[in-house]
Amino acid sequence: MLKLNNVCFEIDQANNEKKEILKNVNLSFEQGKIYVITGPNGSGKSTLAKLIMGIIECSSGEILLDNKVINNLSITERAKLGLTFAFQKPTTFKGISVRKLLDLASGNKNNVGEACNYLSVVGLCAKDYIDRPFDDKLSGGEQKRIELALSLARNGKVNIFDEPEAGIDIWSFEKLTNIFKSMPNSINIIISHQKKILEIADEIILLEKGCVKDRGSFEYMSKALSESKCAKLGGENE
Repeated sequence: MLKLNNVCFEIDQANNEKKEILKNVNLSFEQGKIYVITGPNGSGKSTLAKLIMGIIECSSGEILLDNKVINNLSITERAKLGLTFAFQKPTTFKGISVRKLLDLASGNKNNVGEACNYLSVVGLCAKDYIDRPFDDKLSGGEQKRIELALSLARNGKVNIFDEPEAGIDIWSFEKLTNIFKSMPNSINIIISHQKKILEIADEIILLEKGCVKDRGSFEYMSKALSESKCAKLGGENE
């Protein structure tokens, strides 16, 4: 289980005052469930994901994985415990092939069949991509799909996806949601506004102004989402 106890994050402003980005966030995430974090722009969604991964540090509060406080652990140390993070815009690696990255992600030297399976699940023809370098010559959609394949190869305990639908065409949405469903042994945390992704969530968490406004099933949260001041959810931007 992953737990956040009274997690806060604030930044320094030019006038020497503090600006609160997240305020006393208390959340728990259980193994085998899909959680979608949504809310208006600037509500703290990506900040929360980065805090969990250790990309930035909490101002106060605790993050616990299996009852162990991980606040002071580095990104690498958290990755060794099974935390993974898929960025909205994937990081490319000049000169490193997709196959080599799959080997690094899984911790094993994958045979051709295994590498092909990871790529096939995300809708890519393995023979066209397995030996290609993972660089900026790939389109945004190709990069996103390969990063999803790397997430499958890692088989993490906690998988965090920051707007995974970015760069994914509408036809591929069913494949995308099936990828999340194919990780039944993980805690899957997805940042998204997309209805098709919200619909597959075991629990939706609505953030507003750095606070957890509400959480629950899609059926329960539908009204709160329609009232949220977010353009992508049908309201107005803040």
